[in-house]
Amino acid sequence: MRYRSGPVAWCAILAATCLLLFLFQKILWLVVPFLFGLIIYYPLFPIQQRLVLGGMSRDASAALVSGSAFLFAAVVAVLVFPWLGAHLASWQESGTRYIEGGLRFVAQTLVWLEHNFSLAAKAHLSSQLTQQITELGDKFASTYLAAIAFTVAAWLPSLLLAPFLAFFFLRDGWRFKKFLGRAVPNAFFERTLYLLDQVDHTARLYFQGLIKLTMLDTVCLGTGLWLIGVSAPLVLGLVTAVLAWVPFVGSLLGCLLVVLVAATDYPGDASVAYSAIGLFIAVRLLDDFVFMPLTIGRSLRLHPLLTVIMIFVGGAVAGVAGLMLVLPLLGVVMVLGETIGEITTDPRLRARHAFAKCLQHRQVTHDLRL
Repeated sequence: MRYRSGPVAWCAILAATCLLLFLFQKILWLVVPFLFGLIIYYPLFPIQQRLVLGGMSRDASAALVSGSAFLFAAVVAVLVFPWLGAHLASWQESGTRYIEGGLRFVAQTLVWLEHNFSLAAKAHLSSQLTQQITELGDKFASTYLAAIAFTVAAWLPSLLLAPFLAFFFLRDGWRFKKFLGRAVPNAFFERTLYLLDQVDHTARLYFQGLIKLTMLDTVCLGTGLWLIGVSAPLVLGLVTAVLAWVPFVGSLLGCLLVVLVAATDYPGDASVAYSAIGLFIAVRLLDDFVFMPLTIGRSLRLHPLLTVIMIFVGGAVAGVAGLMLVLPLLGVVMVLGETIGEITTDPRLRARHAFAKCLQHRQVTHDLRL
């Protein structure tokens, strides 16, 4: 009969997940590149496996696959950077135009509020906002730009770890599994192999579910923006879906981007921008309560209710980092907890381990009894 986790085991799983979230928040400089390394590793791993099955050694196949991927990325960067430089001026003009369109939309909204609500009229919201926007523009270059540049410079070294981590995952992942296997008693060896395979399988399913979630968000947002009449709906939908990988901050940036484009495309019709905001909120609600439980939650074999609850718990425990890490971490801890539960509740395994220790004791003390 297959072991199934009870309430005690699940309490331990949830507590361990929250504790790990709290600890990981303190070492984000290592956790973030580790995640990016896994994102690079899982698409490259099947290619390496084909080469290994074809007769190539693991080290040579890892070097070939990772080297080819990095070379391809370098060629794309060399080709893209000149194109970006040539279009940078036009993009700067477009960015300025979109920002001006967004500010016009905000000003129109505040004027409408002042005309319809006496409280807003007494507060003079439009004049105050105009003054704050002017002050923000004057101080941005001297205050915020330096802080943004410092943050990017601080994170860049750790992000550069991602490709190196992916390479060592490909080359030495099997050695790490073998190292863990040697440290486990023989009675539990089969369960340990199953545990390692399930952890790897869980992580792979999470990233597959993330890709499915991104595709669903892209289709929904792109279709809705196309019906509203916003320009480049599919591109906007894809960019917004990718930004949503970073909870809260990414979603706010995606919503801001959509509103800026809608307000600029229709400067005299604020209803289009309002429709874009309503569409974005609707897709985010679908994302949190329908799409994510059906994609990432189903990939990890988690109940939809537990998926939604743990998202909020992760945000409460570790903030934005907790929102990003809670589901893959819960999936891995769940596999560990269930496997440990199977081992500790299986009398056959415990009897095998006790018998092995007894035989080992007889062997090492045989000459002492003569």
